[in-house]
Amino acid sequence: MNEIYTASIILGVWNIIVFGLYGMDKHKAKYGRHRINEKTLLIMTALMGGLGAFFGMYVFRHKTKHIKFKIGVPILLITNIAVIIIIIKLMAHY
Repeated sequence: MNEIYTASIILGVWNIIVFGLYGMDKHKAKYGRHRINEKTLLIMTALMGGLGAFFGMYVFRHKTKHIKFKIGVPILLITNIAVIIIIIKLMAHY
């Protein structure tokens, strides 16, 4: 049970970081500054940052018109959730 708590904290912090990066990129876009690469944002989303990315997109209204984000982020979020469910089920067997 302690491992699940620790993993949850790490996952939560990671998603806050991803959320913040979407906000930072929106801020940089607004002021014409050097941006975060789209590939980097999507990779961070795929690496269990789906929830932070999803909320970041809609809270900051960022990348919502880009089809690869509009479709990709929800798909990656669902994939992230599926991975978590699989891990929890595997841990239950041990």
